[in-house]
Amino acid sequence: MTRQPLPQKRRNETQEFERDGISVKMTVGFYDDGRIGEIFLNADRANSMLDVLMSDAAIAISLALQNGVPIQQIAHALKRDKFGIASSPIGAAVDRISVPEVLK
Repeated sequence: MTRQPLPQKRRNETQEFERDGISVKMTVGFYDDGRIGEIFLNADRANSMLDVLMSDAAIAISLALQNGVPIQQIAHALKRDKFGIASSPIGAAVDRISVPEVLK
């Protein structure tokens, strides 16, 4: 696979949500054709271990997206509970963007 870089200027959207008592800020960047190309995640406690882990996970997800991995495939691969609900704030963020209607 070859990495497809995002344009210098691109549309992005920011959402905030809560998961398991943690406030999460998520920004999603898009290619010109509307595909998701990057994700940024931050926990409510800046520079905490959770914030660092979420940021690192978002970088890994962004690299996968830029190398052609569909967001739905990433969502399917993340850990879930017995009801199919994402087990982490990172999975919850991916679920929010893996369904196109969520960002509209």
